[in-house]
Amino acid sequence: MSIAVLSLILLVLLFAFLGSGLWVAFSLLGVGVAAMALFSNAPLGLVMATTFWGHSNSWALAALPLFIWMGEILFRSRLSEDMFTGLAPWMNRLPGQLLHVNVFACGIFAAVSGSSAATAATIGKLSIPELAKRGYPEQMVIGTLAGSATLGLLIPPSIILIVYGVATEQSIARLFVAGVLPGLLLVSLFVGYVVIWALLNRKSLPLEDMRVSFAERLKRSRRLLPVVLLITGVIGSIYAGIASPTDAAAVGVVLALLLSWRSGTLSWESFRDGLMSATVTSCMIAFILAGASFLTVAIGFTGIPRVLAEWIGSLGLSTFVLLAALTVFFVVLGCFLDGISVVVLTASVIMPMVLQAGIDPLWFGIFLVIVVEMSQITPPVGFNLFVLQSLTGRDILTVARAALPFFVLMIVALVVITLVPAIVTYLPERM
Repeated sequence: MSIAVLSLILLVLLFAFLGSGLWVAFSLLGVGVAAMALFSNAPLGLVMATTFWGHSNSWALAALPLFIWMGEILFRSRLSEDMFTGLAPWMNRLPGQLLHVNVFACGIFAAVSGSSAATAATIGKLSIPELAKRGYPEQMVIGTLAGSATLGLLIPPSIILIVYGVATEQSIARLFVAGVLPGLLLVSLFVGYVVIWALLNRKSLPLEDMRVSFAERLKRSRRLLPVVLLITGVIGSIYAGIASPTDAAAVGVVLALLLSWRSGTLSWESFRDGLMSATVTSCMIAFILAGASFLTVAIGFTGIPRVLAEWIGSLGLSTFVLLAALTVFFVVLGCFLDGISVVVLTASVIMPMVLQAGIDPLWFGIFLVIVVEMSQITPPVGFNLFVLQSLTGRDILTVARAALPFFVLMIVALVVITLVPAIVTYLPERM
């Protein structure tokens, strides 16, 4: 049987499993079992057992549940309220005023939660009613939230970067550091867009007097200090080489608990709910990673990645054309799967051709995460769209239209880091 026919059979089987509503982890595992049983003579049970153990017995993977737990703790604290209060006085001189609070608050919360959906839900619960009460246009309120919340996937500590690092055996610490400048690039693009929109649509914005003395600004900014120290401690310790991502995650959990306790939001109920939610999420991701790791090994036995990489190489595609094709592929795939599933599902097939094309796997990890960010605001399965739909009561297409300009800005960011790859590689090279 030719590799093309084999690939088609496995692809059809995968989509049949996913389309039937089977869990992603079971779907990946099922396709791997089919590939091993039908197209290989390797011992199925032994390979499955050793693969599961080998890919789950990883110290780097321990950072995953810890960062998720840290985000869950802060999700249940007064962090979003403190950020809104601390940021708002500094936005009054910028065109767009409080719309920028969405962008910066999402960027800050992304740096402590690592989750796109959690960022959208946390900041949205506070900012949507507040900005609506002040008369800000709903389309821009939704759009800034939808776009900026995706920063949770890129700005470290990013859950999806941990998944990518484990799946492709890349340094998680270097991936974290590599995501800093692209994250700041996206924040700059979002802020720039809001400024330009505000200058062109002055009559759409409320006329409110937000003059606050410098002393009052500093006083309100004190509420930002704890979370800024938390971010600096977690990310700074990794960048300085003082702590591994797992060590930094453990410290982050302790600091998050102290921050929540100091703000008066830590109770036995919130502690239990945060721990259970983090456990459920971590188990889900770990299960998907286990299924994907087995599928990767099974696909390797069939020889598909090697043949596919050779075929891509024989086409003589330029790096830009290959990246453009992969971008379209990932965005389409992201219309039907969540970001983590996209990464673990495609890693085994995509990485050989990426390496064949001479693309730095570290740089490609950031590229891939930005593309996955784009899929978070692409219907029908854009998780951020679902979150904002539930918060606003608007239909999915209305929310998607509001997010469209930020989808375009992410494409601009992809072009920029492709033309200037040092934006991604500069900091990791200096670790």
